[in-house]
Amino acid sequence: MPKYTPFTPSNIIKLKGNSIIFSTDNAIVMGILNITDDSFYDGGKYVNEGDIIAQTTKMLDEGASIIDIGAQSSRPGATQISSEQELKKLLPIIKLLKNSFPEIVISVDSFWANTAKDVVIAGADIINDISAGEMDNQMFDTIAILQVPYIMMHMQGTPLNMQNNPVYKNVTQEVITFFEKKIEILKNKGVSQIVIDPGFGFGKTIKHNYELLNNLQEFKLLGFPVLIGASRKSMIYNLLDSSPQEALNGTSVINSMALQNGADILRVHDVKEAIECIKISTFAKNNC
Repeated sequence: MPKYTPFTPSNIIKLKGNSIIFSTDNAIVMGILNITDDSFYDGGKYVNEGDIIAQTTKMLDEGASIIDIGAQSSRPGATQISSEQELKKLLPIIKLLKNSFPEIVISVDSFWANTAKDVVIAGADIINDISAGEMDNQMFDTIAILQVPYIMMHMQGTPLNMQNNPVYKNVTQEVITFFEKKIEILKNKGVSQIVIDPGFGFGKTIKHNYELLNNLQEFKLLGFPVLIGASRKSMIYNLLDSSPQEALNGTSVINSMALQNGADILRVHDVKEAIECIKISTFAKNNC
């Protein structure tokens, strides 16, 4: 395995009026706010304004640097909803959160270019695309116009079919090659604010997921922050013969391993526990 070059403070993700600096000593937490009815863990929990404000307050108080709002489930077998349906859910929530928390940094989880455009106009700061432009060929051009940070994830297939029979000859190398091609396209369009997400659980077997976790340092060679999203996923609860509701401890184990392997952002349902992982990992790294 090649020795990776740690992400350095010279690589800054700049937001409108804010800056988040990623380095090996400064991992951050992205709190998940699903406003869907059918997400695998928390579907239907946050659909009214009171619950949304309460959960956002909790995550911010516990240390979340970014709140990631999703209006479309990407669980295995999920069917798509249109950009118009997404926006009907997203726009009122973005307005609500920006009014309630003026300094909040909002990421929106969407693969639709039109959604990306309208939510940024409404005040969103970051676009989180599970398809890296594969599901809407206008996304890269839209990001180039918007000039906002862009999280792109690797997925084999679509949420509807991604777990049918995922096959790779070398999952780590194939996912890295995928990102190399995407980064080149984005750079040619003038996009430089990129975050990489290997896509745990998106078109991967359990062995693929753990191989990517073990080789996470190799993704650092791409020169961009690395986000991991393993929170309460099947790579944890299937291995432990449990359920998403019982997968918090396993999530903390995965997050700790990811931090040791260079993760910059932890995308999680449970912010307090992720912050604790960062504190312990950072102390161990700096004092041992």
